[in-house]
Amino acid sequence: MSATRESTEAAEQLAIEALAYIAGDPTLMSRFLALTGIEAASIRQAAAQPGFLAGVLHFIAAHEPTLLAFADARSIPPGDVLKAMRALPLGEDAHERST
Repeated sequence: MSATRESTEAAEQLAIEALAYIAGDPTLMSRFLALTGIEAASIRQAAAQPGFLAGVLHFIAAHEPTLLAFADARSIPPGDVLKAMRALPLGEDAHERST
């Protein structure tokens, strides 16, 4: 298996863990649903869309207290969340940089 494939699979796994983390906290889940416009009943369908998993990690990374809490819960450096996000389809954040 290629290093890129392993990296993508590890990133997908971290995003799935992040979604479980969000789902386990009613406040985070409410905020996630409100910001994404996804209805709770539609999460499985949305998860099949390209970019969904990167979006989950972007949601975690966009709020520093959430990022730090998630990283602490997983015993990983916070920067690993951003690396994983960038390894996923539509996870590149270049659009956020000024030119």
